[in-house]
Amino acid sequence: MRLTEKIKKEENWYVARCIEMNVIRQGKKNEEEKKNLQEAIELYLESFG
Repeated sequence: MRLTEKIKKEENWYVARCIEMNVIRQGKKNEEEKKNLQEAIELYLESFG
């Protein structure tokens, strides 16, 4: 499954959004935010299939 990720820098945070699932996560570093978004997508899929 291919998903679209949009990343935006807001002050001291990177905010990532998965467009198809409307899942949003943030992190202090770009790599941290990507990991957080991946975990959020996995939880979303476990919860909502």
